[in-house]
Amino acid sequence: DSVLDGISVYQARLNMGEALAKRVVSTVPPNEIDVIIPIPESSRPSATQLAHLLGVPYREGFVKNRYVGRTFIMPGQGERVKSVRRKLNPIHLEFRNRVVLLVDDSIVRGTTSQQIVQMARDAGARKVYLASAAPPVRFPNIYGIDMPSSEELVAHDRSEKDIEQLLGCDWLVYQDLADLESAVAGPKFPGRKFDSSCFSGEYVTGIEPGYFERIKQLRSDEAKKKRRAG
Repeated sequence: DSVLDGISVYQARLNMGEALAKRVVSTVPPNEIDVIIPIPESSRPSATQLAHLLGVPYREGFVKNRYVGRTFIMPGQGERVKSVRRKLNPIHLEFRNRVVLLVDDSIVRGTTSQQIVQMARDAGARKVYLASAAPPVRFPNIYGIDMPSSEELVAHDRSEKDIEQLLGCDWLVYQDLADLESAVAGPKFPGRKFDSSCFSGEYVTGIEPGYFERIKQLRSDEAKKKRRAG
């Protein structure tokens, strides 16, 4: 229900789903998709709009355990991997013998996506497609989000086909950056510029030589592991 600079976050997410629908239909005929399933929670508005525009049934295919924290910010890959299985349980009847299109708000490290794709297959899905309401996250964020090391980002130095194979899905589609910025700006601020550095690699403050290596040594998973061990 948040409103930022006069723009509804909910409406922005609906806009992302609308833009994503155009990306999907340009590649996969909607009649090949049996059901659209969001990866809870924040992808729901985008998935709802996507399903509406494609004319494909929207279903809740995962039950979320609300007592497991954000896997994204957990201290280490091992904890993230264990927590995904504790966090989400598939509803098998929504997957069995179906071609499913899973919708997530973004794909960062790929930990969650990889396991969820496998969960969908284990639940009986015939094919698993994956759509991200955000573009590929290829670069570290240095303005407050815990994404310090480019090597920990699944999209860094990989093509979309490479990521598709790594995640194990049958087809992968990302949001276009220009469409994302337009969705967030809305009609109130057309053409508004944002910090999109984690997608584009263009940092509004500029980057001094050696900066990325320093924050990697301070904030990467490996650095945190060494500090905990010490």
